[in-house]
Amino acid sequence: MIPVRWLTAFLDLPPQLHGAGSRFWSEVTGYAVSPARGDEAEFTTLLPPSGDPFVKVQRTVAVPRPDGSSPDRPSIHLDVHVPTADDIAPAAETAVSLGGRVVHRSPHGYVVLRSPGGFTFCLVHERLRERPLPSRWSDDGVHESLLDQVCLDIPADLFETECTFWAQLTGWELRTSGAHPELAHLTRPDGIPLRLLLQRLGDGLDGVVTAHLDLASSDRAAETRRHERLGAVALQVHPAVGWTVLADPTGARYCITDRDPRTGLVP
Repeated sequence: MIPVRWLTAFLDLPPQLHGAGSRFWSEVTGYAVSPARGDEAEFTTLLPPSGDPFVKVQRTVAVPRPDGSSPDRPSIHLDVHVPTADDIAPAAETAVSLGGRVVHRSPHGYVVLRSPGGFTFCLVHERLRERPLPSRWSDDGVHESLLDQVCLDIPADLFETECTFWAQLTGWELRTSGAHPELAHLTRPDGIPLRLLLQRLGDGLDGVVTAHLDLASSDRAAETRRHERLGAVALQVHPAVGWTVLADPTGARYCITDRDPRTGLVP
């Protein structure tokens, strides 16, 4: 296992979708967009009003991605934070020993890897400690919401391998759902801003592991209406299981769930 201190969700957006995606997720979360940085001004951070940031945006270039996905479509990758910069190299060795593969070693110090199922993640170091509180909304009844989960969408034949890899990599307890055997999650330590959910896709859906974002909300219907006013489209409503599937203005799917925004758990 590696000592995970923080998780950051990275929205990878091609140039033609970058503006719309950045605006939407800034408005949905209530977080300001930082000044751009990077050699090509390709990186921005969504800055919560309190607490440390855990969502970033990257304007991608039109070259094939390490995970095999199209460079013209939005995608998600994870930054896994370790305690110090000196921990990055041994953490990468641990990931490789568990079945991961190094894709790139950056001169800036971070390492890009793929999980056994092809999901891209980076090992990084930043001093981030304070998990932000949920945002409070009052335009359609008072409720709270928080982007708080990355769901890995895993082809069926890779599901057990990915579950084992992420549990062993993080050292977090893997818990399966009795009601929904296609779902498992890792029990995050206190203070980590993002949960990791692992979802087994239906038979016949192959390829590499991808990911989508999930929000927890105290009023899913009101939160859905708020997102629709910002440009999202509701695709599927699942009242029995407590989530709604939407597409953002870039076409990327994500979910609003009935989980408690403060604990991340089903009430």
